[in-house]
Amino acid sequence: MVSINDMNRDELFVWIADLLAEMFELDRDALTPESNLYTDLDIDSIDAVDLAVKLKQTTGKRLQPEVFKTIRTIDDVVNALAGLAEEQAA
Repeated sequence: MVSINDMNRDELFVWIADLLAEMFELDRDALTPESNLYTDLDIDSIDAVDLAVKLKQTTGKRLQPEVFKTIRTIDDVVNALAGLAEEQAA
C-alpha cells in the first residue's frame, strides 16, 4: 500500500505519472501536471474508472464520485489525492 500522507505534491505527481505510464502504456517523459487525461492522453471513461479503482487499491483511499468527475488533468488527480491526505490528517 502506498502512503500518500507522507508525500508532497511533487512526489504525488511523480507517483501518479509513473502509474499512468504503466497502466496505459504512455511515454512517461511526455507527462506533465497540465496533461489532460482525456484529450492529451486519450484516456476514456472506462480507463478513468480503472484509474480510480487502482488508486483505491494502492492507497486505500477512495475518491468521491463528485470529486472524480471534476478531474481533467494529472494535476487535478494530485490535488484530489492531496485533499484526501489532508482530510485524514485533520
